[in-house]
Amino acid sequence: MSKEKLSTNKALMERYSRGHQLVVDQSFLRLGDELVAVSKVLVKALEAGRKVLTLGNGGSATQASHFAGELMGRFSKSTRRPLAAVALTSDPGVVTCIANDFGYGALFERQVEGLAGSGDVVFGFTTSGKSENVLRGLSMARRMRAIAVAVTGSAGLVGGKVDYLLDVPSSTTSYIQEVHLMFVHLWCTYVDEVFVRSET
Repeated sequence: MSKEKLSTNKALMERYSRGHQLVVDQSFLRLGDELVAVSKVLVKALEAGRKVLTLGNGGSATQASHFAGELMGRFSKSTRRPLAAVALTSDPGVVTCIANDFGYGALFERQVEGLAGSGDVVFGFTTSGKSENVLRGLSMARRMRAIAVAVTGSAGLVGGKVDYLLDVPSSTTSYIQEVHLMFVHLWCTYVDEVFVRSET
């Protein structure tokens, strides 16, 4: 590879990194209090034996599945008991049945109606803030008296209402998703701090 191409690639990486860091800094400056509040709500629900439901599409579906996996499995090297968490993105039979019989817009709404109860926590990940099935899933969460948390980009949750909104101040999908993953890991860190300490 020529020196010119190497220089171009390095400049691209540096530009991307600077953009990423700016979004990270702005996110924690703006959303720090909300992040802490959601951490406390999450731990309180899990301590009370409630469950976590997660949902999203595409890249956000992987974030939702990752979050549920960390709670059911383990996040840190310290082992704690499994915590009730279900990703509503992961069962192909359920997903294709609902999408085929009721339409893709009903995908999460119907699962939340069947699984959510009062005091559960429902996390909806959507970088655009406009995904119909996520909006309907979060709306159903509130109807079921669960706590609804939307994790979005700068657009917020378009036309929806939730208990907690974490709107990353960016319209760049990759930056939004990277910060969403940081949020997930912070919540898992907080959960482990509480549950590992209480179980040792």
